Amino acid sequence: MDHNHSPLNFGRAFAVGVALNVAYVVLEAGCGIWQNSLALLSDAGHNLSDVIGLLLAWGGYALSRIPPTQKRTYGWRGTTILAALFNALLLLAVVGGIAGEAIRRFFNPSELPGTAMIGVALAGVVINAATALLFQRGQRHDLNLRGAYLHMAADAVVSLGVVLAGLAIQWTHWQWIDPATSLVIAAIIFFGTWNLLRQSLDLAVQAVPAEIDPQEVREFLATSAGVNHVHDLHIWAMSTSETALTAHLVKPDLAGDAELLRHVEQQLHDRFGIEHVTIQLERALPSKNCSLATNTAP
Repeated sequence: MDHNHSPLNFGRAFAVGVALNVAYVVLEAGCGIWQNSLALLSDAGHNLSDVIGLLLAWGGYALSRIPPTQKRTYGWRGTTILAALFNALLLLAVVGGIAGEAIRRFFNPSELPGTAMIGVALAGVVINAATALLFQRGQRHDLNLRGAYLHMAADAVVSLGVVLAGLAIQWTHWQWIDPATSLVIAAIIFFGTWNLLRQSLDLAVQAVPAEIDPQEVREFLATSAGVNHVHDLHIWAMSTSETALTAHLVKPDLAGDAELLRHVEQQLHDRFGIEHVTIQLERALPSKNCSLATNTAP
């Protein structure tokens, strides 16, 4: 399992992605006005969701880098979780819009994709794919960056669908290809987004991050040198890339406390990717001196 959570600077990637997509929206809207194409103008409006999605992810990323204060002891790290959640919801709204428009086109076919529309869609494939690649590395371990990545990858697929459907319609004159392609694309985006939504919701309610097995963590702590009981174990995400843990360990022997804490902290980081660890050592069985002993999941 990859637990590389080294701080990577994606500020420039967000700036480039936003600039590319704003330029693409202006290009598409301009071509729509020039060609008097309602389809191009509508798609330009849809592509504004890319810019909004990137701005949401960028805002969460930027806020998460603000240092902690006395009032906000974790800083604004949690904003990356909110950004990932909002991006998932925005993507689902996009899916609904694509599916609704596709169903409408089955009964009321729109204008045939012309050469200009296919050319603009090809530009969209390049721009959206290039923007997605900016976040490909980070999306593997950061849910917020994954939201930006999925948003751009989804629109690259949409643009590719427009190109393929346009060419197929020009060749066959089967207008149902356009809405059928849109429904397939909507399904692809939905299944890609569902996991993002589920994971971001889990992190928002402080569930254990998906890549961490809490039972494995408990077993590691319970079998550490001198430890005979673990309770009040909590594992949660401080952000989409940082995980925290608190636990009470019962260790009757006074010797080796410092060594135990160093070992536990290092192993939790190396094996599970948990960076922020708080351990409370106790000497007696929890039933005797810890009111939190029963306030823990089995």
